[in-house]
Amino acid sequence: MSEDAVSDETQTGIDETGIDDADETDVDETDVDETDADETDADETDADETDADETDADESAAAGGSRVDRLEQEGDIAADYLEELLDIADLDGDLDMDVEGDRAAVSIVGADLAQLVGARGEVLDALQELTRLAVYRETGERSRLMLDISGYRAEKRAELVRLAEETVARVRESGESTALDPMSPFERKVVHDAVAAAGLTSESEGVEPRRRVVVLPV
Repeated sequence: MSEDAVSDETQTGIDETGIDDADETDVDETDVDETDADETDADETDADETDADETDADESAAAGGSRVDRLEQEGDIAADYLEELLDIADLDGDLDMDVEGDRAAVSIVGADLAQLVGARGEVLDALQELTRLAVYRETGERSRLMLDISGYRAEKRAELVRLAEETVARVRESGESTALDPMSPFERKVVHDAVAAAGLTSESEGVEPRRRVVVLPV
């Protein structure tokens, strides 16, 4: 073989080696670029998801704060209305405002406020409705505010829970449904909750003011 042929083959080998090296370098650089792009996309996705989570948390906190603020506003409006009422009736009473679950709660405590309660709480129920109307007039939204006077509702709640528990025991023993005496909506709600907590079911029947709770067997 001539020296020129050897020289050409050697040069060709060098060129092919250079091409192979260049190709491998391009592949490596491409892989690096794609890896960087993938990592960048992943970082951006993580950042987006983190921002979304933080936004959801902020919105939930804002919604919760807004709800509490609204209920506290209802309590303030109710307290102003009731304070004026006490002044007109020339009665002394201290007002206490709170938020209980999903409703505002206002309590009036005084030495002698039985006349604002009534024999069976009927005056208290009427005052509660008037107070809710006062709140509606100011806010334009229906209120579920709960009014208590001299601890009447708290004592009544405890009494009704005991009644519900005793009735549940009788129904379980006899296997027959039992109807209770007519009650106000507040009283029926307390009994329904207590019966459910004891593991039985109950329903209301009749029309106001004779609507009553019936406790059902399993």
